[in-house]
Amino acid sequence: MPDLVDEVDEELRAERAKRLAQRYGGIAAGVALLGMAAIGGWEAWRWNEGRQAASAAGRFLAAAQSSAEDGADLAAVAARFQEVAREAPAGYATLARLRAAALLAETGDTSGALAAWDALARDGGADALYRDLATVMWGLHALDTGDAGQVEARLAPLAREGQPWRASAREVVALAQIKRGAVAEARVALQALAADPATPQGVRGRALRLAAGLGG
Repeated sequence: MPDLVDEVDEELRAERAKRLAQRYGGIAAGVALLGMAAIGGWEAWRWNEGRQAASAAGRFLAAAQSSAEDGADLAAVAARFQEVAREAPAGYATLARLRAAALLAETGDTSGALAAWDALARDGGADALYRDLATVMWGLHALDTGDAGQVEARLAPLAREGQPWRASAREVVALAQIKRGAVAEARVALQALAADPATPQGVRGRALRLAAGLGG
């Protein structure tokens, strides 16, 4: 009798397992397929990202080489960088935007360069390091035609301790002070910049020359 009960129990378990498989097997298979598709999609995305990055790198370097050639059409090269920026992954796009703006400035298109730097500086999707660099570049070139007080106010936060472009921002702030007539204030700022051991050599040299030129 116990053998019969065991046998019946075994049959019932087998039947129950069969019904469960019929009822939920499709769902389990679907989940498995979704998992495989997700893994496949991730690998495809990584491959595509790598392919796009390699393509962007090639076009970026080609444009950079063109910009260094004698007699290069810098406006045309700037347009090439802008094209790279539209199609490249985020990192290369940001670098291409910076190079395009710099070339526009070299060609004399100051308004175009300022607009490009300002747009990057305000782009929350770009890395903060490069947004701040764009702000510094905007400030430096805006001094020629813009309001010195506005430049100083915008660059002041980047001139604080711990900011990555602090030395350059302090230099631009001092230039803005000179332009608005605060010569004594600028001299003190430049002397402090030159005395700061964290200031890069090139910036220190310019600060010393500027401070000396202001007299006092």
